[in-house]
Amino acid sequence: MKIAGINLGCKVNKYELDAILESFEEKGHEIVDFDAFSDVYIISTCAVTALAEKKSRKMIGRARRQNQNAVIVAVGCYIQKEQENIQNKGTKLSLDDIDILIGTKDKAKILERILAFTRSNQSVVCIEDVSHYKDYEEMSLSKTYDRTRAYVKVQDGCNNFCSYCIIPYVRGRNRSRNKEEIIEEVRRLVSHGVKEVVITGIEVASYGSDRGITLMDLLEEMEQVEELHRIRLSSLEQSIVDERFIVFARRSKKLCNHFHLSLQSGSNSVLNRMNRKYNIETYKEKVALLKQNIEGVAITTDIIVGFPEETEEEFEASCGAVRDIGFSKVHIFTYSIREGTVASKMNQVTDAIKRVREKTLEKVTKQSETDFKEQFMGKKLEVLFEQVVEIEGEWYELGHTTNYLEVLLPKQEKTLANQFVKIKLTGTKGPYMRGEISE
Repeated sequence: MKIAGINLGCKVNKYELDAILESFEEKGHEIVDFDAFSDVYIISTCAVTALAEKKSRKMIGRARRQNQNAVIVAVGCYIQKEQENIQNKGTKLSLDDIDILIGTKDKAKILERILAFTRSNQSVVCIEDVSHYKDYEEMSLSKTYDRTRAYVKVQDGCNNFCSYCIIPYVRGRNRSRNKEEIIEEVRRLVSHGVKEVVITGIEVASYGSDRGITLMDLLEEMEQVEELHRIRLSSLEQSIVDERFIVFARRSKKLCNHFHLSLQSGSNSVLNRMNRKYNIETYKEKVALLKQNIEGVAITTDIIVGFPEETEEEFEASCGAVRDIGFSKVHIFTYSIREGTVASKMNQVTDAIKRVREKTLEKVTKQSETDFKEQFMGKKLEVLFEQVVEIEGEWYELGHTTNYLEVLLPKQEKTLANQFVKIKLTGTKGPYMRGEISE
């Protein structure tokens, strides 16, 4: 069979889809692009925002149009969230649109579900209540289509229950992956040429809390994997930054000096309504620790604008936090109502005010990002090149430094993909740094 897949969600979704596609490939099936004619289309859906849900529906419709006779498989958070509505035809999707529905569990069993559907020609629904999720569902990778960087999923679920977030209700509670399985997967990936692994999960900092170990235990063992050059951490809670973390980060030869610490708001009153477990003062202290101890460290973050009941003063506190902290990148999310969450019952900010605040914060964050880049102008940094890209009619080698600066180099006669090269940073081009090979 020809199998096509598309990810509409986070890094966890990407990892899961890659693992699914690899399992098909190992059984002799052909993996094709999602825009190609295929026998099976797998859509890995997302429910984190209303826009993500809309994209999920759009891709399901596109798949059906590309091949009316294809098996359409929709998996993931949106399907988990809308399970009752879909089956009762109370949403914009119905069983007429999808042949196989799988929630956030049993994704590893997609092939047998497809075989069941082809035998019976009746819709297959595999959605379990998240309260029944007790153990981590093992999925694994041995290679990646991008040989340079690979995502490695270490845990699933979240215990935080932030008032705006639907994820604990569709992913369940924290469940950590066996440490030995993770290390073995990293070794397999490295043996296939991967230079950098990105540790990912729904709430990475909670890794191991259900197993009597910590994320630091995992990182210290991963540091010993030979031929692994870089370890990058995806989104973290600020609580991970303690003395042990700082000591490890300073000594490590592999941990990237780039940390994504989710802030969400610079206002303590908003953080309290969000049910976040810290205040802005604590957050700034953690960032200061990182900056004082780790050379060239980049701090990226997420901020939500237009959270329910957010006043102008509270919004200005977020702008002030960006100016004070000096993030290298800020991902701005306009608050989106998630039915069933605590925040959905609060007084909502109008869409017009949200749009204004989003544009205002964009200007502040752009200046913060520019200031961060300027401090590296003229410096020589090691870049792991990943691919060749076309930008405004010109071709470039594209790669990242350890602190996640995106660097462009004029295309070389022989590609530099998956190679480390010392680059002198000489300027910028839009969101990128430009450079030249250092002698």
